[in-house]
Amino acid sequence: MIYQSKDIDLDLIGKLKDNNYSRRIKSHYMAYGTDYDFLRFFVMEDRGERLGIFSEFNSAFMISTFQGRELGEEMLEELAGFTRMLKPFSVELERQYGDRIAELLKDEYRSEKRTEFTYRPTGKLPPLEVDEVPRLDDVYAILSQCFPRLADGYGMWITDTSHRIRRGLSQSFLMGDYTTATIQYIIDNIALVGQVGTVPQERGKMHARTLLYWIGERLWQEGIKVKLFARPHRVSYYDEIGFKAMGIDTVLERRDETPSH
Repeated sequence: MIYQSKDIDLDLIGKLKDNNYSRRIKSHYMAYGTDYDFLRFFVMEDRGERLGIFSEFNSAFMISTFQGRELGEEMLEELAGFTRMLKPFSVELERQYGDRIAELLKDEYRSEKRTEFTYRPTGKLPPLEVDEVPRLDDVYAILSQCFPRLADGYGMWITDTSHRIRRGLSQSFLMGDYTTATIQYIIDNIALVGQVGTVPQERGKMHARTLLYWIGERLWQEGIKVKLFARPHRVSYYDEIGFKAMGIDTVLERRDETPSH
């Protein structure tokens, strides 16, 4: 059984497995709680036992299970049917379920592998001029040239990003007027780097690589571990910066929408 619930709190979220999906769910809750229509939480339950929860935010499902709980075939099929009904743009869930959900939804969703990376600090912060509190309009001006889905989504992006930054859940960095990176969440001393972009005329000059290295060292100084996700073929690129590949998961995106990358 899958049902919407507002009976969500940090204690319940804290029972989820320690992974990116749980931290994303936690960041949604800490940013907005349960009183907004654009953020909904759902519980997965089997015979009275709660197996996990997932959030629906900005047309994306973020799914995680409770410690000691697993999703069986029946629940995965129900989850696939639920996805067909609500038609989110993307679906992210724990690695062991990605391939099966991808198979169940292959007619409506394309699936891609991505690698999780964790930054390995050197203890050497390079002398780089980075604006740690940039104007978000300047950040958006760069990102909108890099991510098709953001091009017409200024209002939603600026509202959500500024909201999270005010609550200490996110941060943007700007190098010059050409390269930027935004932290999707800072939860439990872990920061996930999300949107990294360089304006077209400045690409190929190692700007993004330089900024990511700087962010990894800068946040490590504050006791924050830095992670990011990227396509598997970029392993060597991120390894050269100082990131270590930690595993591969599957992301689903609707076939009738423009890819986000």
